Parts: sequence; C-alpha cells; structure tokens
Amino acid sequence: MDETLTALVTGASAGIGKAFADVFGKYGFNLILTARREARLAQVATELSARHRVQAHVIPADLADPAAPEQLVNEIKARGLRVDALVNNAGFGIPGKYIATKWQDQRDFIQVLVTAPCELAYRLAPAMAERKRGYIINVASLAGMLPGSAGATLYGASKSFMVQFSRSLNIELEKDSVHVTAVCPGFTYSEFHDVTGSRERVSKMPEFMWMTAEAVAEEGYQAVMRNKAVHINGRVNKGLALLAKYLPDQLGLTIMKARSRERLKAD
Repeated sequence: MDETLTALVTGASAGIGKAFADVFGKYGFNLILTARREARLAQVATELSARHRVQAHVIPADLADPAAPEQLVNEIKARGLRVDALVNNAGFGIPGKYIATKWQDQRDFIQVLVTAPCELAYRLAPAMAERKRGYIINVASLAGMLPGSAGATLYGASKSFMVQFSRSLNIELEKDSVHVTAVCPGFTYSEFHDVTGSRERVSKMPEFMWMTAEAVAEEGYQAVMRNKAVHINGRVNKGLALLAKYLPDQLGLTIMKARSRERLKAD
C-alpha cells in the first residue's frame, strides 16, 4: 500500500467488529474504532496498535442516538483524520415476539442496524468518491437471504435491506472507484448470542455450520477489495442461500413457520 489509509469500524469492541479492525490493521490501515464501551475500545486499540504497528484512534459513540453518526463524522474531521474504509458492523438483537417488546428498543434497533449505516455511508462516501478510492463494508447476514421467521422479527428484514442497499450503492459508486460490499455471515463465534440470550439454543447447531469472526472478517476484506457487491461467508451458508433462492415461497414459509414455533418455545 503506497499510502497509509484509515478504516472506521463500528461496533469494534468485540466479535466481528473487532475481527474486522484486526484484519484492516494487518493490511496496514490505521484504525478509528467506535462502540459504546470506551474502556473496551481502548483495550482493543492498544492491542491492535502494538500488533500491527498502526495508529488506532478511539471515538466512543452510541449509534442508537440519531445525532451520533453526524457527531462521529464531525469528531473525525476535528481530529484531522479521514476515512478511506467504512465497516458498518454495529448491531444487536432483540429476542422474543415483536409485539411483546418495547417500541423504543425496536426503534433503537432500526437506528443502529439501518439508519446509522446508511447515514455514515452518505456522509463519508462523497470524499471517497472525490479521491477515487474507498471501501464500504456493510455487515449483513445470511438471515437477509432467507424467508422471514418469528422472533427477532426485524433482524432478517434489516439485513435484507442492507444487502439491497449495498447492491445499489455498489453500482452507483463503481465509476468513482469506491467499492461497496454486503458481507453475509451465518452462525459466527462471538458474544452476540450471549447478549441476546440465545447461546443455549444456537449451541445445538452442528459445528460445521459455525465460522470464526476472524474468518468472516478476512473473507469480507478480500471481497470488498475485489468490489464484490454481496459476499456470503462459507460454503454451507452459500448452499443455504442458494436453496432459499430457488425454494418455492410457500414451502419456504412453511419451513420457517415450523422453525419459528420451536424458537418461540425456546425463548
């Protein structure tokens, strides 16, 4: 890499976000790490800076706050930094029936998983396009490729949105040499399932269906460098996505209804 570029990673304190920060640092990118947990971010920044000999800046932010994306971008500019790569990874899950949850939680969910990534791309992509170089990764999910299911009701919908958003933005920015990729992992070893309280249930899934966060991030990095609009992680997940694509809608819905009943009983 002729010049040192900088990657902004949201949700960088753990899991896939931390893994993406590690991968970008490995390839020589300086880092801007953001998440809610400042102490955890500082620890990650120190670790990655020492490991890869890159600069790692910490800017804590709660992307559930509608004002946070603009404030984050303004703080980056105030520090004299620029963003050459954006990894929209921040997210969380809300288990249980949709109407049994608090609307404020669902509103925050949409803000973090849909609105904030779109706004950050909107605010940062113009400068990338002007420089004729940039990379945007939107961490979606295999769930965005499958029929809807009950429980965590907005999760698959939000990930499907990010897949389509990434496809469209990829086409728009191609002429400006800005690469856009939706990365779609399936079951990934991280603390996500502990936070959502689904660890016991998902731990029953066979080992071959799981990937490490590090493998997901490495594949995602290589995909955005190739300007692949959508990348589904792992052979098993690719097969499931292909099956879902050609499965008749009614059959897919019937299967997901059965799975949903099991899930809701478990919850």
